[in-house]
Amino acid sequence: MKRNDTGWIGRNECARIFRDLAGIPARSIAIVPGAAVHPGLRPSDALEDRLETALALWRAGKVRRILVSGNPFPATRDEVATMADWLRDHGVPDEAVLRDPEGFRTLATMRRAATVFHVADAIVCTQAFHLPRALWLARKAGIDAVGLVADRRVYADALWNRAREVLARTRAVIDVALLGRLR
Repeated sequence: MKRNDTGWIGRNECARIFRDLAGIPARSIAIVPGAAVHPGLRPSDALEDRLETALALWRAGKVRRILVSGNPFPATRDEVATMADWLRDHGVPDEAVLRDPEGFRTLATMRRAATVFHVADAIVCTQAFHLPRALWLARKAGIDAVGLVADRRVYADALWNRAREVLARTRAVIDVALLGRLR
């Protein structure tokens, strides 16, 4: 892989990140990566913000479908069911929601979006710290993706998330560039 092809995560993705709904180009599908679910199948603040962002895109006609991807285990913390139920409860019909119960990592979410769900173009709905890596992985999987920042509040674990992201980006580069795990 050429150096410019691998690129440093974030360098090439900045132009594909949008902060407002009005300016983002339409795509066929929104991708919502999983995040923590609280007991009682209640989305964490970060996950709820991702869902709110996808819902806004769907209501605005910017996407026709929403792919929710995450970890279905244990049943008391099922990310995929929680996301699908939340979207249904907010007016999105079941047929507009695709469920990926094997999105254990962002890499798996993007690989499966491309290979299992045949996603060619998408809007990724996640927090600003996560978007550069999610978009880089989507691009490496062959998806023409843009991202909409889902930060709708200040998160208690924001500092931890930024620190963790440094390691996650390093792992993503190793997974894709050295180990070829995306295809």
